Amino acid sequence: MNDLLQVILLGIIEGITEFLPVSSTGHLLIAEQLGLGHRSDVFNVVIQAGAILAVTLIYWQRIWSLLTGFAEPANRDYALKLMVAFLITAVLGFVVTKLGFKLPESITPVAWALIIGGVWIIIAEWLAAKKADNARISWPVAIVVGLGQIVAAIFPGTSRSGATIFAAMLTGTSNRAAATEFAFLVGIPTMYAASGYELLKQIRHGVAGENWNDLGIAFIVSTITAFVAVKWLLRYIQTHRFTAFAVYRIALGVGLLLLFR
Repeated sequence: MNDLLQVILLGIIEGITEFLPVSSTGHLLIAEQLGLGHRSDVFNVVIQAGAILAVTLIYWQRIWSLLTGFAEPANRDYALKLMVAFLITAVLGFVVTKLGFKLPESITPVAWALIIGGVWIIIAEWLAAKKADNARISWPVAIVVGLGQIVAAIFPGTSRSGATIFAAMLTGTSNRAAATEFAFLVGIPTMYAASGYELLKQIRHGVAGENWNDLGIAFIVSTITAFVAVKWLLRYIQTHRFTAFAVYRIALGVGLLLLFR
């Protein structure tokens, strides 16, 4: 396959899967195993940065209102919960990094994580449906969302957005839109920090062999694709449950177990 086409496909895969509850890390690993080729850590950081930028652009008004309206009690309470969730992830993420943890690079754990995550989504939706609609973000929700990000970082195929959205829904924020917004807003500083840390680490080791044209194309493709995907998702969840994503995850996980057994 032409290298430019591979770069574009990887940017599309990252853009679509980074914020949908299906796992971008898992899909990129699957793409590598199926022939799209292994890419450098710098490449993976760059396409992830494109997806983060897209979500930042989508939520820029909400972010600006939280920053400029910090003196208002409701904004301050929400912003502090975002900070706590981020700090939980940052501290535990630092500990995990110092312990030398590395993501597995085989398909089997990804397949199982996809299946288990699919079941998790079905359970979360079922339990949330039994509760009254609640858009409030409580302190337990903020704490659990911070912990959910670490779980997703340790187990590829879990999905950061999936782990955090459904952790919020199970902890009390039964409103899908509210749980999704909080999960995405927490993800913005978390992913910027993780990407910045990884990029600085790679720069220290040298990036002389990188193809900057490929990086630029992949970044642009990922940004545009993620913008479209997240906009679609935010409209979709206004009238639909996440069940379709659960079915997709389970079917994909079973298929991978059969294909790579």
